[in-house]
Amino acid sequence: METIVIDRKGARLSLDDRRLRVDFPDEARPWFAPLAAIERLVITARAELATNLLAALGAQGASVIVLSPRDHRRTALFLPPAGKDAGARLAQAKALLSPAFRLRCTKRIVRAKLAMQMRTLTRCGHGASARAARRSLARARTLLGAAATMDALRALEGGATRAYFAALAEAFPPQLGFSGRNRRPPRDPVNAVLSLGYTLLHADAVRAIHIAALDPMLGFYHAPEHGRESLACDLMEPLRPFVDAFVLALFRTGTLRKEHFGRQQDAVLLGKTGRARFYAAWDEAARPWRRLLGRLAQRFKRLLQEEAGC
Repeated sequence: METIVIDRKGARLSLDDRRLRVDFPDEARPWFAPLAAIERLVITARAELATNLLAALGAQGASVIVLSPRDHRRTALFLPPAGKDAGARLAQAKALLSPAFRLRCTKRIVRAKLAMQMRTLTRCGHGASARAARRSLARARTLLGAAATMDALRALEGGATRAYFAALAEAFPPQLGFSGRNRRPPRDPVNAVLSLGYTLLHADAVRAIHIAALDPMLGFYHAPEHGRESLACDLMEPLRPFVDAFVLALFRTGTLRKEHFGRQQDAVLLGKTGRARFYAAWDEAARPWRRLLGRLAQRFKRLLQEEAGC
């Protein structure tokens, strides 16, 4: 199974004898891909999509992700049929009403995230800032068990993550101007790519949750909020450092360089050549993360059912 990315304006996507057919306005011959080989279709430019193609992709369990051409925020997500276990969603809603369960669940999420941040800094970070950040992460993990409220947990995680990004910033080439996390709009090349990576990872988390018959809107660490798939935010939280290390490798190896980016007003945007390089590297790197998200969603489902006595 693979990811197909459509990043050319004016493309027309249709179904042709169990194949994806893509007609480009400046090419006489169409491009084809076997439908059975597609796990996700990512559309990042204005395109036309036939409804029978959408139905065929959904029937075989593929998803379609539509991103904004300008800043690559997700604007639409079409998912395969949801898991049929309605009891799982009932267990999820019931567990969400338990403050004690939310606290236990959140501690697991934060502990896993801190461990992955520590691992990333151990592999990629050097110098005094990295050593200080690792001490901050270790201290946060030690204090995690005694945290009695969600606010206390968020304070521990927030402080450790700020130290983590301060150390991680020193690992990137200085000409990129990366000094820490910012978004909406991203103001440097590193944040532009981090935002794109997190967006794609979040979509895969929503897909895994959907297949597990859970509700992506009902989160535990990330409380339910209008318009936010909070459980997907929960599920991807420990995997964010994987994206950070991936982005660092793209810049360290020269796969992405400063000249691959442009600026529109206050936003730094990844250009066409850079996007092609990013997606080629992303699809291979993200495969184990997608499998992990699937396992985490199923494990979380079992945890919820145990809590509900199902």
